[in-house]
Amino acid sequence: MMTRSSLCFSFLVSLTASTLSAHVTSERLLRANDEPHNWLTYSGTYMSNRHSLLNQVTPSNAKNLELKWAFQARSLEAFEASPLVVDGVMYTVQAPNDVVALDAKTGLVYWVYQYKPSVSSRPCCGSVNRGLAILGDTLFMATVDAHLIAIDAKDGRPVWSIEVAKAASGYAMTLAPLVIKDKVLVGVAGGELGIRGFLAAFDARTGKEVWKFYTIPGPGEPGHETWASDSWEHGGAPIWLTGSYDPTLNLTYWGVGNPGPDFNPAQREGRNLYSSSAVALDADTGKLKWFFQFTPNDPYDFDAVQIPVLVDTNWNGSPRKLLFWANRNGFFYVLDRETGRFLSGHPFVKVNWASGLDANGVPLQTMQPPGAVTYPGVQGGTNWYSPSYSPRTGLFYLSVWEDYGGVYTPIKVEYKEGQFFGGGRISSSAGPTAPTVPFSRRTPINSWTEAAGHGAVVALDPRTGQRKWAFSMTDVSTAGVLTTAGDVLFTGTREGYFHAFDARNGNVLWKVSLGGAIAMSPMSYMVDGKQYVAVAAGSGLFVFGLKE
Repeated sequence: MMTRSSLCFSFLVSLTASTLSAHVTSERLLRANDEPHNWLTYSGTYMSNRHSLLNQVTPSNAKNLELKWAFQARSLEAFEASPLVVDGVMYTVQAPNDVVALDAKTGLVYWVYQYKPSVSSRPCCGSVNRGLAILGDTLFMATVDAHLIAIDAKDGRPVWSIEVAKAASGYAMTLAPLVIKDKVLVGVAGGELGIRGFLAAFDARTGKEVWKFYTIPGPGEPGHETWASDSWEHGGAPIWLTGSYDPTLNLTYWGVGNPGPDFNPAQREGRNLYSSSAVALDADTGKLKWFFQFTPNDPYDFDAVQIPVLVDTNWNGSPRKLLFWANRNGFFYVLDRETGRFLSGHPFVKVNWASGLDANGVPLQTMQPPGAVTYPGVQGGTNWYSPSYSPRTGLFYLSVWEDYGGVYTPIKVEYKEGQFFGGGRISSSAGPTAPTVPFSRRTPINSWTEAAGHGAVVALDPRTGQRKWAFSMTDVSTAGVLTTAGDVLFTGTREGYFHAFDARNGNVLWKVSLGGAIAMSPMSYMVDGKQYVAVAAGSGLFVFGLKE
């Protein structure tokens, strides 16, 4: 029997099926910079610099930005998805897994595809989704119960759906997929639930698995010896944030998350490859070409799940293919992305878990005594929210948590399928009266991330790691950063303010209160010759443009 909601859905489809066209070829994805009016991947382009080539909004007119339209999601989960925009149509996800197609100029809803995840889905940090991928006229969504779904972009009808992993065993997916050629790449979350992480590629037409790369080597594979006994079987190392791609090298780059149990390294002695690492894989086969481990035997849940930013520029007088990485462990790294060679590394926040990095980028660890504060704390110096690199200023921009630390107490834990496998307690650096919080599925995320310190948006010189400017915030930040060819930087705060800064010097150009925490990365697009900037706050998506 057709319900009232399905009747409404069918009516919307009848209006739009013949009018929406979103044929995005692999060639268009390769040349995304040639059409800056669109936003074709999670980070804008394969280089993942979240830098828009649009320049209508400038330091001189940013004060004239005004709200053009808003979309209110029917969800109380954090709105973390970055929309795609293709030829005037916006595609986004209201958490956990409802895909919405809207008119990018007016906000009119064309269609909604609703997906109800299984009750066995229990991601650690909220039932969130960070966005979509597109190829041809098909959208791809990864779900919190570890399914990959293909959806017709014209009318919102499902094309195919596959199970990538078992949600009941702790697997989930919260990232936006990445399309490379004819494949859809997704990784799995669940590093706190004793999974064995992997990245997999699927045929975009059929959903058939093409290759799978396990982030924890199995018996007989190089790196397996870095896990004591059978700890590799439930060692975590998830991939829950979208990677990048260099078509000239045919390498795709991904950040790998924490080993498990998170806070008790004694249960998993060794380096624990390839946890808390960057990995470069052949995009056709999934074969590992190189890796770089940021935090060996990571006892702090630092992860290395950040956006790999690809930059082609001169380094020490010679042109070079570089990888910029602001790591959650508090160090900013520059790597050669052809070889994985370490080129430089500098702390960008207060760090005391290591005294520095050696010539190969290996941290000189200085583990603090029991009960002492470690900097940075469990949320890191930065986290999953996107940074930005502007080729105009040559600066790398990111949201950071300043003077933020925590006290870590390891606890022996037994693995039980589908249950939390944290192996420790965390208390904030706010003082001796701060509560000690056990790490468990039932613990509200904010109760163990609150700590002394504050947020800031920071501009780094990638060559030296030094700050060029910084803007301090009252609360910590959970928002990513967007820069534009107009030399304007956009970011938000957990207090709900959306800011525009002069990217050259950090001067505040404009701000507005949106009434809810901002926990996504802004993006920009153009329709009918007019530039728009979109950001989510609370449960709403807000789109701004210049006054007429």
